[in-house]
Amino acid sequence: MEPPRGFWASFWSFLRFLPFFIALLLLGIVKGVIFCPLICLIISIGNSAVILGLWPVHSIWTYYCIARAKLLGPVLKLALSICISVLLILWPLVGIVGSILAGAGYGFLVPLAATFEAVGEGNTDDFLHCMIDGTWSSVQRSFTVVRDFTDVCFHSYFSIMDDLRLQEPPNGKPYEIRLLHIPGALLAGLLGIIVDMPVITLVALYKSPYMLFKGWHRLFHDLIGREGPFLETICVPFAGLVILLWPLAVIGAVLGSMVSSVFLGAYAAVVTYQESSIFLGLRYIISSLSIYDEYSNDVLDTPEGSCFPRLQYRKKVPSSQTTSRATSFSRPDSFRNPPSRLSSLKNSIIELNPLELLEGLFVECKKHGELLVAEGLIRPEDIEDAKSSTGCSSVVSVGLPAYCTLQALLRSAKANCEGILLSDNVTEITLTNRPKESFFDWFFNPVLILKDQIKAENLSEAEENYLCKLVLLSGHPDRLKILDLTPPDTEQKQAELDAFARRLQGITKTASRYPTFRRRFVKLVQSLSHELAKKNGEDQSAHGSQSTSRSRSGLVRMFSQKSFGSRTGHQGADRDGAMAFNV
Repeated sequence: MEPPRGFWASFWSFLRFLPFFIALLLLGIVKGVIFCPLICLIISIGNSAVILGLWPVHSIWTYYCIARAKLLGPVLKLALSICISVLLILWPLVGIVGSILAGAGYGFLVPLAATFEAVGEGNTDDFLHCMIDGTWSSVQRSFTVVRDFTDVCFHSYFSIMDDLRLQEPPNGKPYEIRLLHIPGALLAGLLGIIVDMPVITLVALYKSPYMLFKGWHRLFHDLIGREGPFLETICVPFAGLVILLWPLAVIGAVLGSMVSSVFLGAYAAVVTYQESSIFLGLRYIISSLSIYDEYSNDVLDTPEGSCFPRLQYRKKVPSSQTTSRATSFSRPDSFRNPPSRLSSLKNSIIELNPLELLEGLFVECKKHGELLVAEGLIRPEDIEDAKSSTGCSSVVSVGLPAYCTLQALLRSAKANCEGILLSDNVTEITLTNRPKESFFDWFFNPVLILKDQIKAENLSEAEENYLCKLVLLSGHPDRLKILDLTPPDTEQKQAELDAFARRLQGITKTASRYPTFRRRFVKLVQSLSHELAKKNGEDQSAHGSQSTSRSRSGLVRMFSQKSFGSRTGHQGADRDGAMAFNV
């Protein structure tokens, strides 16, 4: 849709759209007010029941894992136990209050957003969708929120604690703390909070009016000219809602600065402990004010520089840090030469959704899983292990997603792609169109490096087959021996393939701790279980029909021999027996 050209055309488009936008806003508010109490009740009661029900188990198991952890020294175990005690005491209160607030916000905003989404392009009956969208679907999503929260508290928590309990220390030496440096670090952290919190709060309050009026100026300019976020019709309601809620965004930014100042100041304790110097910790406290001031200038696109000094608080400064400081906090290229709003909007439209990528991964898991079940590589005990809560290291829960990820890496390496080529051989995840969520980079960047390493190895077909089976069955060396695979020629190549398999399984295991992963994984296990039962049923039916046919053939042959004693009778019986067997 082309935006109107000229001031009067733009102004007339704005006046014509304003009643429509206000009507949608009022309808969304009404739906939010109606369904907010019910959704808030479901989320708060569900999450609170999970928190209170698992709190005794979480407390006992946390202390047990810390006491048995080989990665930690005795003094560090004692310090962690003291700190964990405070967190465990506060967890029920914080979790229940947070669930109530999250349920209220979710119950009000989701129906409101669904009302605006109903008028997007592609809907046939906009009026009907405006009335029903975000009503019952929001209630269903609230149960999904409780389900995901339960997966985090049950599956993800125990998976993380098991890693802490079973992980071996590097170089055989557990981590330990230096007791002599603890008092100085605590003093520096306390001073950092005392200094940073009031100063950063004053700086945020000082810059908040500029943020408010500059944001309104840009949004109203885009609204009149139908540019930027107002260019596409589907984005106009959300952008208009941003204008009304922009003061809340500014208030949220100020509150966020106040909260972040606590952590920014407390980091002085880390600097003091790492550098073994209270003096360097005090220098960091002063520098942290400059760090925040320069970062806020970059966000608001104000002139560079800061009134606070930027001191060196590290004994050894890496060469890359001095060169990257200017680009990180002075003025990045994105602020010096901002792209046009039209091009930035188009780029944002082609960005990939992380949930869609996760859904695509499970589609691949289902496809490859059915093939592996047919080949006998995935057995019934693997399905049962995946169904159990303790099956966090099974072939299905870790090996199968890692196997599918490896297939994408091999496909991308053969196609000589810069990013990751998906199964359609058309879509490619690159640094430009990847999802912008920071947690996605935690998985995408290591996978991209691993793809380049696999490409540099130039694996043969036999080595690729060995690596695929190693990723799938890494925890079952006896099953790898049964497959009679061709191992690599050299020990170095063997070690490299083992390292690839461990890294892929580690990445997959970390991804499996996110809430939406577990919910989709349960559906995958159900599908594979059905496929396995179907395969076993076909085998049994084929075996049964073969036995029945043979018995029918024998009866026909016996009957013919008793009834006819001639050579012709024997031939007829043989033909009837062959017909019965073929049936």
